Formats: sequence, C-alpha cells, structure tokens
Amino acid sequence: MTDLIQQRLAVLSALLVLAGCAAAPKPQAQRVPVRVAKAELRAMPFALVATGNVEAIRTASIGSQVGGVITRVAFREGDEVGEGQLLFQLDPRPFQNSLDQAKAALQRDRAQARLATLDLDRAQALLARNVISQSEYDQKRAAADAAIAGVASDSASAGAARLALAYASIRAPIPGRTGRLLVHEGDYVKSQSSDALVTINQTRPVRVAFTVPVSQVPLVQKYLRIKPAPRVFVTVPGADSSAAIEGGLVFADNAIDPASGTLLLKGEFPNLDNRLVAGQFVDVRLVLYSQDAALVVPSPAVTGGQQGTFVYVLNADSTVAPRPVTVERAEDEFTVVSAGLKAGETVVTDGQLRLSPGARAIVR
Repeated sequence: MTDLIQQRLAVLSALLVLAGCAAAPKPQAQRVPVRVAKAELRAMPFALVATGNVEAIRTASIGSQVGGVITRVAFREGDEVGEGQLLFQLDPRPFQNSLDQAKAALQRDRAQARLATLDLDRAQALLARNVISQSEYDQKRAAADAAIAGVASDSASAGAARLALAYASIRAPIPGRTGRLLVHEGDYVKSQSSDALVTINQTRPVRVAFTVPVSQVPLVQKYLRIKPAPRVFVTVPGADSSAAIEGGLVFADNAIDPASGTLLLKGEFPNLDNRLVAGQFVDVRLVLYSQDAALVVPSPAVTGGQQGTFVYVLNADSTVAPRPVTVERAEDEFTVVSAGLKAGETVVTDGQLRLSPGARAIVR
C-alpha cells in the first residue's frame, strides 16, 4: 500500500513539472544595437580627385654680376624678403675706384673735345677767307670728331663702372622666402658664376600642379568654359582633413601628355599662412559643379553583396529590412543614391554585420 502511494506521488510531481514547463514564456530574440542616420537631400559637389605637387609661382637663383668679397649678408636663412631688398654687399671700394677713374677720364676728354671744337670753328672761318688749306681744315675736323668720340667712349666706361658699383649691392629680384645660404661674409664670389648664392621662392600665391586621365578630359573641358572657373581644394596628407585650402583653376595644358595619357592642370592658392611648401605633395579635389537636392546617406550605410549594393532600413516597429539601392557616386563621407531610397528614411550606419532580414534593432 505504501509503495502505491509513493508511485502516485511521483507521477503527480512529474505532471506538475511538465505543466510548469509548458507555462514558461518563450525567450524573446535579443535586439541588435545599431547606429542610424536619415537619408536626406542636400547640395553635393561633383569633384575629381588627384595627387598634386606644390610649385613656387616664381623662383630666382641669386648670383653675382661682378666678382668681389662679400662684406655683409643682409638677411637670415628662411627670411621673407621683398623685391629690391638688399641681400649681399660686396666690397664696393674697387668699383668706386674704377668709377672715379672713368669720371676723371670723361672730364679730361670733354675739355679736349671743347678745345678741338673751338679749333674747328676757327679753322672753318679761316678756310672761308682762304687763309688755310682744305687739308689743314680736314685735320682740325678729324681731331674734333676723335675728341667727341673719346667723350662718348669715356661716358660708356663711366656708365659701366657705375653699373658695376650698383651690382656690388646684390638685391632680391622677386619677393619670397629665402632658402639655404650658400656663402658667408668674407667669401669671394666670381663674376657671373653658375653657382647660386641663395634661392628665393615666391610662394604667396602658390600653384599646385596635378593631372587628370584622358577619360575625364571632356568633362573638364566642358566646365572650363563656364565662369567662374572651377574651384580646387587641397589637403596636406597627415594634416586635419577638414582644413581644406581653397583656390581656383588657372591653367589647363593645351595638349595631353602622350607618355602618361593625362592632362596637366594647375590651381592657384593665396597661401597667406604658408601652409603649402614648394615640392610638397597634396591631395587635390577639382570641383566641377554642384548637384542640387541630391539624395545622400552616410557612406558606411552602403553595403556590397552578391545581389549588388544595399542598405538596411529601420522600420517603425524596430525591425530592419535590406533595401537594394543604386549608387551614383561617393563624395567625402557621403554617398549619392539615385534609386531605392526616399528622403527621411532611416538607414543603419553601424552594426550591419550582426543584422539579418527581420531582425529587431535598438538604436545606440
């Protein structure tokens, strides 16, 4: 009897356990944390991207027209200098001495020319009265002409000496920044030597040279004829990408380089803060036009798959659904979508790898 009661109690316990298990709620699917953004309409520029090289708008290698000893260097390496500013002073004493000699010779020959001219006038009067012969008159005239020619020669010599004295003060032919100093006080420089004393680069404004492939040349040519000229933006690799420097397109070559199949273009920038340095490589964006009311989403929202590009759209009930889209182009951090989305729809920008169609998401 006792065993029967125990068996019935065991069966009853098992039934209670089964009933409790049947009544237990099913666990809900875990929501996937995601980040989202709205598809929106905005003006989007159309730009060509290239790598450019910064060029000084003018460069001058400073040499000396005359030979002499440097007595003064009037600047320091890296200084900004103005046009006509004194850079080097050569010892002026030899040039001053040559100028003084040329002036003295000029004064002497001017006095002799005046005397010869007076003799010629008197000889002309005597010839008119047949007091002297034609031969004597011709000699007086030749002497006067030689004296006048001597004055002209001495005047040219004085001018050359004056110019040599001026060349002893070597001045900047262009404004700009000086480079490495290659001579110092006490050095002797040769006349018209090919060795530069210093190089000046004018980098305000500055130009950036870059190329576009031949396939993009018709597009560039189309917008070159539209005023104002297309804008050029450059950023220095490694620097803050938001600090783009704006300039204008000022040059397009008249022929395509047959070796590279590219067209050379140049943009000009004020460079007032000297952020661009000659020889520097920069990232270039040539903005040809701006598309009004383009439908854009953040670029991380667009995913590529076997069926093409798509985005995950967040529905009102917190579920997500993949939506095929047609991508027109990407500009900076945005992608222009030409089909598949409407403005105002919410797309997932982060967390797509953990999503599947119909999954529930929670916005972080």
